Amino acid sequence: MRYENIKSGILTILVMVSILLTWNLWTYQPNFDMLEENSNYVAEVTVSEKQEVQKIVRPDQVLFHIKGQHYGTTNTAELEKLVKDMSRWSIFDVKNYTDKVENIDELIHGSGNAEIIFPGEVPIELYRSVLNIEGKRIPSFNFNRIIINIEGLDKENGIVYFVSSENQQVYISHISSTNLTEFNRDFYKNANRYPRYFAYKVSERRTIFLPEGETEMMTYKYLPKTLNSDEFKDALFNDPSFVQKSFVASGEEYTNDSSKMNINYDTNILRYVNPTAEDNYLDSSFALVKRSIDFVNDHGGWTDSFRFVSKSEYKRSVTFRLYSMDGYPVFNDRGLSEINEVWGRDEINMYVRPNIALELPLTTEMQKVTRPSGHMALEFLQSKKNFKPELLDELILGYRMERDSEENKLILLEPAWFYRYDKTWGQITMEDLGGLKHGLE
Repeated sequence: MRYENIKSGILTILVMVSILLTWNLWTYQPNFDMLEENSNYVAEVTVSEKQEVQKIVRPDQVLFHIKGQHYGTTNTAELEKLVKDMSRWSIFDVKNYTDKVENIDELIHGSGNAEIIFPGEVPIELYRSVLNIEGKRIPSFNFNRIIINIEGLDKENGIVYFVSSENQQVYISHISSTNLTEFNRDFYKNANRYPRYFAYKVSERRTIFLPEGETEMMTYKYLPKTLNSDEFKDALFNDPSFVQKSFVASGEEYTNDSSKMNINYDTNILRYVNPTAEDNYLDSSFALVKRSIDFVNDHGGWTDSFRFVSKSEYKRSVTFRLYSMDGYPVFNDRGLSEINEVWGRDEINMYVRPNIALELPLTTEMQKVTRPSGHMALEFLQSKKNFKPELLDELILGYRMERDSEENKLILLEPAWFYRYDKTWGQITMEDLGGLKHGLE
């Protein structure tokens, strides 16, 4: 009898333990907060700050065409003010208007127009994050001009054109008459405060505009900061722990089974290549530019003031260029002023960029200089043997980026005229135009 009682007691205890374990299993909730605090996760790699689309895709000039006179500016602050004003508008009724335009060049530069110029062809889907365009579905197109017509109204609404001078396409849209009136008051009516420009017709389909007078600019010197190579390694390789680092004659080399990253100490260029990325396809303009911006944002790669300047769907490539603080493009023969991306289907195929950042200029080394008028720059090009106007794509003021001849550690930004002729960039030196002119002379 006593043996039976012991067996009953043990069985009861086992049943109670089983019930308790089952209850704990059903009601168990792991302490995820403690796991996250104690786990050794790899932190997100951020070389510098991320940037929104409006900081990367932005116009580099505005021209106002007023009764045969032309005024314009490239000033960054002025253009930011203008785009901020436009971002408050409601833009509606976007339609293809190409077939109704006899001469696109005349439409762009006609009297009563404000012409907002972008350095490259911008996908409208991407710029919807900057402008308030009504409608869930709008046509898919690229543009490099936004034309605001001050003098015309369509059923009491203002007219805004999106134009691709490259593809000869025009899309029409509308804004409220109130928005148009405010733009006229704040910008167009005061356009004569900006420098005057003159027109040079390079062909029946295209006109470029150049400053009438001389332009005051600044020379800059920078002590560059070298970026951390290991941060780029962690950002670009899928598993940084399997990456091997070695020193080569010109700098550093990082490799794994499929990819390679080189840091060249002499040129200060970082080159990452992933040859296994599938490349037999074409991407849309929007997807190509967006993924290129997102890619740099993912590791905070906007180490200086870079802007979107060009793309090629065929080559699956996108280029971003460095701009000066006052809104001029910066050029360098070795690619030190550019970020270039080439894409595979799902992965980056090639990424080439500087491994230095300029940060702040040395204020004691800044100097004001004067650059010749557009007339002088144009006359120089016209005097060249076999010059063909129709092959002149652009003629602009900008900065040449190079090592300082007196102090090799410093980077010098020197103002100059640049031209794109037959799809290739060239520079007009001050010697070509008669020597250096300082602002005090």
